Amino acid sequence: MSSPAADRARVADLDAQISFLERSLSELQSEKQLVLERLNSYKYPVLTVPTEIIAEIFVHFLPIYPVFSPLVGPDSPTLLTHICRKWREIALTTPTLWRAISLMDFAIPSGDQDKLVYMWLARSRCLPLHLHFSWKSAPWRAAEVLASVVPHRTRWEYLHTRLQPYHLHILEGPMPLLRRLSWLPIDSNGPTTRKFACHEAPLLRTAILNNAAAGSVILPWAQLTSLTLLWVFPQECVPILQHTSNLVDCKLALLRNDGATLPDIILPSLRSLSLDNNGSITGFLEKLNVPALHDLQIAESFLGSNTIHTLASFLSKSRCQLQELCITNRGSVSEESYRQAFTSMKVSFENRINYVRFESFLVFFVFWQPTCLQD
Repeated sequence: MSSPAADRARVADLDAQISFLERSLSELQSEKQLVLERLNSYKYPVLTVPTEIIAEIFVHFLPIYPVFSPLVGPDSPTLLTHICRKWREIALTTPTLWRAISLMDFAIPSGDQDKLVYMWLARSRCLPLHLHFSWKSAPWRAAEVLASVVPHRTRWEYLHTRLQPYHLHILEGPMPLLRRLSWLPIDSNGPTTRKFACHEAPLLRTAILNNAAAGSVILPWAQLTSLTLLWVFPQECVPILQHTSNLVDCKLALLRNDGATLPDIILPSLRSLSLDNNGSITGFLEKLNVPALHDLQIAESFLGSNTIHTLASFLSKSRCQLQELCITNRGSVSEESYRQAFTSMKVSFENRINYVRFESFLVFFVFWQPTCLQD
């Protein structure tokens, strides 16, 4: 065992070490304080930028509205909330970052998507909205989705949905800001007896509908300046076209008809017309009268066996000053034959994907390109 003398010597030795360490710690703390003072004197340029400028940079980080960003990930405004405290505060208080909302991210569980949508709706405050419901949210989750977005109906500016017709009546009501409606139900058995009425939409100018939607919706047709009807029978689209006298742009993809007699259709303001078909179409082109037509895109199969004569008769009847003609999916008639027959206009040719077989491709890569979203 240690003797008292040895213990006293050990205590003295420990006191000496403690004193040395305390002096060293004090010196390190003093040096740390000097370094911190130097760091605090530095000015990082990005931290001196005014909040308004940073918010504007954030807006330009995203696709131009109304194109939407993913709910999460490197291209989402959510990323901006993970950089630093200041950037998070700016992002969360910049409503323009959160007003284009899409429920179509297959990598996010449905429940998490619902929570994110609630947050985005709150962060967008009172700004106009672009809402996009894809097949991920229809029809089995329609009730949950609609419950979150219907209270914001008066803010909808762009609405793209694939919900079934029997769900859409829930959306009925005033939509004072709605400019563009794209409704393309899937797995539908066709039009239903229950109509989705959209009367109180004074700004609505563009509609994109498929056969199920066209037979199940009542729109203020006379307001429209742009209309796309996909996979409809001629006898289904004629009643609509008879009420769209202010159309400037029209795209029609028609299914074969049974040769039934159709009434005349006059579209006095139409400037651009695109016609495609799936199956034989007879008697439709002859009923169109488009005196202001400037640009025509038409599938060669739409013109029947005597293509050039049919097309020339159509243009002659309308007495339009056509300037651009595009023949799509050209078959047996040579390009030179078209150019010789229509020397007064610019003639071009394209191969296009069939509307019916490539539904998803058309929806996301044709009709919802950023350039197509501007009314």
